[in-house]
Amino acid sequence: MKSKKSNRYTVAFRRKREGRTDYRKRMALLKSGKDRLVIRRSLKGMIAQIVRYETKGDMVIVGASAIGLKKFGLKTSGSNIAVSYLVGLLLGKMAAEKGIKSAIADIGLNSSTKGSKIYAVVKGVIDAGLDVPASPEMFPSKERLEGKDIMNYAKMIEKSSGDEIPKYFDSIKKKITGGKS
Repeated sequence: MKSKKSNRYTVAFRRKREGRTDYRKRMALLKSGKDRLVIRRSLKGMIAQIVRYETKGDMVIVGASAIGLKKFGLKTSGSNIAVSYLVGLLLGKMAAEKGIKSAIADIGLNSSTKGSKIYAVVKGVIDAGLDVPASPEMFPSKERLEGKDIMNYAKMIEKSSGDEIPKYFDSIKKKITGGKS
């Protein structure tokens, strides 16, 4: 990118060159002064963190991932909407224990798609008691959050014990919330 006053070339930030950070969007989020609910996708599931901006650099206050749900008994893939909801629920409970009451969602370069895993995480965080501004119409349906769509798919593939999937996710939810639904 050339400056209008000189013939010198300015190199863009590395993360911008690599297409990993939208600095205009990041600056808008930082100007709010609130903690950020950073949600990122990986091949093995969702990663969610509450991040606070500091001049030295961003500080992760608390984080949760699909891999962290294994200690609550998760044995399935971490890459579905029901597990994404549980990641958000776990993060919300951990954040509440640290005294965090609100955050603003930072979805990074992910597209904002109605009913996506990103919004399943946000719904989980909200259900755990944090105040995160989001439109309820963007959340996945209750059936998808409970894993009923997985149950229907399992029934379609083979007539197996797919009926136990919603109970399975509900048992993990009760372990996270301490028995409360």
